[in-house]
Amino acid sequence: MLLREELEEQEERTLSPYATLSKRSLGRQREEEDCTGRTKFQRDRDRIIHSKAFRRLKHKTQVFIAPEGDHYRTRLTHTLEVSQIARTISRALRMNEDLTEAISLGHDLGHTPFGHAGERALNECRKSCGGFTHPAQSLRVVDIIEDDGVGMNLTHEVRNGIANHSRTGSPETLEGLIVRFSDQIAYLNHDLDDAVRAGVMSESDLPGRVKKVLGTTHGTRIDSMIKDIIYSSYGKNEIVQSPDFAEATELFRNYMFENIYRKGAACAEEPRVNIVIKSLFDYLMNNRQALPEFLRNLEDTSDEQRCADYISMMSDRYAVNLFEKLFVPKSWTEV
Repeated sequence: MLLREELEEQEERTLSPYATLSKRSLGRQREEEDCTGRTKFQRDRDRIIHSKAFRRLKHKTQVFIAPEGDHYRTRLTHTLEVSQIARTISRALRMNEDLTEAISLGHDLGHTPFGHAGERALNECRKSCGGFTHPAQSLRVVDIIEDDGVGMNLTHEVRNGIANHSRTGSPETLEGLIVRFSDQIAYLNHDLDDAVRAGVMSESDLPGRVKKVLGTTHGTRIDSMIKDIIYSSYGKNEIVQSPDFAEATELFRNYMFENIYRKGAACAEEPRVNIVIKSLFDYLMNNRQALPEFLRNLEDTSDEQRCADYISMMSDRYAVNLFEKLFVPKSWTEV
């Protein structure tokens, strides 16, 4: 018997009846021979980890743009925290941990440089042709952009979870729902932690209801939010929070948007981000030869989409360096 088949039988014996089994995957966009030593979802996870798009996350902003300090989150550390939380919940509920991990690791592959400021700027550039969202772009990365236009050829379940990981998404699997909740748990808590580190607020500033229900420290809040989902969802064909935790989480989210995401230090650089993104977009629209060759050769793709693809691929420092190369006068020495 192949090791993969043993792993698939192990899933059938041990996972919840509501879990997504590897052997029942709806398959890939392009048919390919199964791996002998890994399930389909394990193979997807490995493809994501080894991708260039995943490596670029280490130099993409989470919330605070160009922070001075070693301990602020990046898009990569955010992704790893989401994965850790999601795997903990998935394991406790006997869901498919490999599927959960693959979705977690791939959910932000299409995110822009400069965090949500960059996403808003690129959305504005593409406003006349459908806009831009990072969940849709993350799916585009795994389907088309990675490997110079070949894509990763991931399973339907992983692709669906990536495309629907945002708060308004509707994943088809419980594993995808776990990632959607885990993304929110991760970013609310670690963005607050970074804001405290930046000196722009204190944990004691949180609304009293949030502190009473979720906890008063970073670790306590994450632990309590994870446990609430596990206890509220155990043995059910759904992933839910208890009413008290759902209410407190919404209060927490509203507070972060009102006090961190939409004002203060997290938004201080947004005007400059807008200049960088818009300048690069306009330049690329008028200089198609500056795009990577594989993007120029993509079929059934508009120039606007090609430019958005290229900019969303960039790390913060790559975007800044390209902007300086194109638009900042260089010093010279008279001979």
